[in-house]
Amino acid sequence: MVHIDLISEEMLSSMTSYEKIRMILDGVKNGRIIVLEKGLSPVEETKLIEATMVEISSDFVGIEMESYPSMDEKSIFSKLFRRSKNPKKITIIGSPNQIKNIEKNKGRISALISEI
Repeated sequence: MVHIDLISEEMLSSMTSYEKIRMILDGVKNGRIIVLEKGLSPVEETKLIEATMVEISSDFVGIEMESYPSMDEKSIFSKLFRRSKNPKKITIIGSPNQIKNIEKNKGRISALISEI
């Protein structure tokens, strides 16, 4: 079976950066696919990558992460006049052993996920 955790924007906003990174790494290490309703900030993404590199071992090969802008940010005006430095985006995170392919096509995200 494949276990997918869908994490709401509300839950993420109540967590510190450290708590988010720990939740993600622990989840992926336990074979879960993590889907964040609102992606991480650029600083949090950097910290997640750094933490992942420190924890890589023969049992943990790292993470695969893809982010996509939310549907309300498609227009050129929303991109040009973006007021937020951390726009809403959906982020999918999992083990490279599980996530075989992720693609976005006309408002649809498809992921090919296998069991570990």
